[in-house]
Amino acid sequence: MNQVETIIAVQKMQDYIEDHIYEEITLKQLSDVAGYSSWHTARIFKDLTGRTPFDYIRALRLTRAALVLRDEKRKIIDVALDFVFDSHEGFTRAFSKEFGLAPKRYSQNTPPIQLFMPERVFDTFRAMHHGGMNMIEKKTTKTVFVQIIERPARKVLLKRGIKATEYFAYCEEVGCDVWPMLTSVKEAIYEPIGMWLPEDLIKNGTSQYVQGVELPLDYNNAVPDGYELIDLPPSTMMIFQGEPYNDDDFMEAIGEIWEHIEKFDPNIYGYNWAPEAAPRFQLAPMGYRGYIEARPVVRVN
Repeated sequence: MNQVETIIAVQKMQDYIEDHIYEEITLKQLSDVAGYSSWHTARIFKDLTGRTPFDYIRALRLTRAALVLRDEKRKIIDVALDFVFDSHEGFTRAFSKEFGLAPKRYSQNTPPIQLFMPERVFDTFRAMHHGGMNMIEKKTTKTVFVQIIERPARKVLLKRGIKATEYFAYCEEVGCDVWPMLTSVKEAIYEPIGMWLPEDLIKNGTSQYVQGVELPLDYNNAVPDGYELIDLPPSTMMIFQGEPYNDDDFMEAIGEIWEHIEKFDPNIYGYNWAPEAAPRFQLAPMGYRGYIEARPVVRVN
């Protein structure tokens, strides 16, 4: 059994779990999907995901349940039964162990929590074997959409790295579990972003690249350990959005936008670059919408 076969087998199991999250899932069902014995199925699943199939399914169900409790007015017992927990008590114990607070308390205050948002193992394998960022060899012409948006005064809940100037180095320094925490924040104005901070926002001994989520100025919920809340003034951002792409080609899609920005003259729109006015930011690369990145600008007098 080679590495690719193992990855494909575990990916099939992840897909099966996703499709049957509201149903009972047994190790026998997963082994049938993977095509291997129950013992071997459990071993390769833990090797690649870091969790046993049971722990993985439970954590995923608890995360989905937490999002329901965050966004909907539902009885806790109803949510528990939806996600295949036998009782209110069993759900409360599991939820408290996973997130550090009881579901009733969470539904009342909805503080940021560490959601379980597993990567697809095949996507992780593909990214690790895709090479670096020196990728622009294709000469095809693609459309890049450009627009101007105004960001209001706001707060940002962020986690700093040490020396990172880009995503992969940041993950090595602080781990790749920041995004699930940011995604849990109910008060978020927009989706989580990766940011390159201007010099005046970089603390000594911390990274230029960080991950965060923008919040209203009156945000007063909990700040998780290791995170920080800072203020950002209003800013003008120039947004660059590429064409939809195959998820296999996300590195090329990012590189194409970067190459376009390097050659772009914002004076076309009556603006100048303003790298110290606000963080440059990127949205999570998703093939269906194209890669999106924003750079701060100021209007030309």
